[in-house]
Amino acid sequence: MKLARVSIDGREVIARLEGSALAPVRMTAAETESRAWLRWGSDEAAARPAAGPTIPVDLATYLPVVEARNIIAVGLNYVDHATESEFEPPSQPLLFAKTGNTLAAHGDVIRCPADLTGQADYEAELAVVIGRRTSGVSQAAALAHVAGYTVANDVSARDAQFRDGQWMRGKSFDTFCPLGPFLTLADAVPDVMDLRITTRLNGQVMQDDRTSSMIFSVPYLISYVSRFLTLVPGDVILTGTPAGVGFARRPAVYLQDADVVEVEVEGLGCLRNIVSTAASATGAAPVADLGESRA
Repeated sequence: MKLARVSIDGREVIARLEGSALAPVRMTAAETESRAWLRWGSDEAAARPAAGPTIPVDLATYLPVVEARNIIAVGLNYVDHATESEFEPPSQPLLFAKTGNTLAAHGDVIRCPADLTGQADYEAELAVVIGRRTSGVSQAAALAHVAGYTVANDVSARDAQFRDGQWMRGKSFDTFCPLGPFLTLADAVPDVMDLRITTRLNGQVMQDDRTSSMIFSVPYLISYVSRFLTLVPGDVILTGTPAGVGFARRPAVYLQDADVVEVEVEGLGCLRNIVSTAASATGAAPVADLGESRA
């Protein structure tokens, strides 16, 4: 069962996928507030009463699948990607955070302001959405804490990322974490560790691998993160990207204005976004032009 978070007349609505349409489902205010839908299984999601007419999937206004408190990302979690990045495969998960302002939806514009970055890059990722409060969970029990899975694009400004010596700024521009279009409930995914994951840039395949190539599995990552960070419903773990990213290509391939980026994970859906390199809304000067004053 697949669910989507959509906007109807300015209201957030949870809808289930029925063929080629989305059917809004009835939820109480308490259920909405508590994010009860993140604890549903496929049977309950299918049984929810309708709350309005269906919407063709191509006409829906999507929201990011969740409003995450935490977006925890994993770097270099595919051997071939570590190799192309000229790093040794990590001996333990390499974690970093993306901030909440990065969230964008299926169909949203990825904003890569040319005055702030000239090296915006795509990264296809399987995203894990947590459905239960999770602290110190074992690998064996980890998947029972998952609400479902979705598709993510960990967009990265490589010039900012590599200039800083740490990754937060380069990974956390507005719109740099498109997420969606659907949340596929966990009980509808028989084996999350054997899904094809691809990126297409203007129709050309750039990344193509399977989640079985991960260094650290989904259960391991959930268990590892939950040792020191209590996860709550709606938190997202981005599980890493395969080889084929733009900066590692020769010549490098960076996102350009009007590019169409499609990230697809087998059985979960296809996340599609268009790129804009229009100048930032603030008209801020590039960091390199700010001068020496730190006051």
